[in-house]
Amino acid sequence: MAKLANIKAEDFPDKMALATEIITASAHSGTHVDAPYHYGPICEGKPARTIDQIPLDWCFGPGVVLDMRHKEPGTEITVEDMKRALEKINYKLKPKDIVLLYTGCDEYWGTDTETYLRMQSGLGVAGLDWLLDQGIRCIGIDAWTLDRPIHAMVASYQKTKNKSHLWPTHMHGRKREYIQIEKMANLGKIPQPYGFLVSALPVKFEGCSGGWCRAVAIIKEKSSFLTSPNHFTRS
Repeated sequence: MAKLANIKAEDFPDKMALATEIITASAHSGTHVDAPYHYGPICEGKPARTIDQIPLDWCFGPGVVLDMRHKEPGTEITVEDMKRALEKINYKLKPKDIVLLYTGCDEYWGTDTETYLRMQSGLGVAGLDWLLDQGIRCIGIDAWTLDRPIHAMVASYQKTKNKSHLWPTHMHGRKREYIQIEKMANLGKIPQPYGFLVSALPVKFEGCSGGWCRAVAIIKEKSSFLTSPNHFTRS
């Protein structure tokens, strides 16, 4: 812009112009929201909504943390797991609650990539269906994917040759509409399992399958950041 205005950096106070950056990254880098279009082009028999088309009230609302840290990495989070977690905190899900699955995986952020990718449990299709039946439309997790980790899914596929074992929870989004927040962090720092608000408004990338977000828990005028400390861009 300075060049267009025919001025140089030396013309500014302290002989310095303004800082700016150009960022090139996947819309699924760092903490982000997956839109239905991420799962496939058709959802519930209609064109799947892209990240700029999802209702914003799906990304802002009452939050509830379900503690799944007892689950072994690679295992499936089941309906019974979530029911027990809700009984433990004496809470009943309400439509439009934002459910946050606390696996403890974010504690491995900053270790080697292979370790981080393995240290999570993941939501199964039966569990996803149950949440959707309760009126939930947004589900967050403190891990790389809402599904089980890659190595677990691939091992199941190689053993059975059943394609439904590959990203089953994502693929189920072709049948039922929902969004997910991936690569969250610091869920354990929220001082209460419910009674707070979650804001995870995604960047409005036109026609895209996902968008970065700054996920925040809002608690009595104080905020606890839930975003990952760095962008996770390695494959």
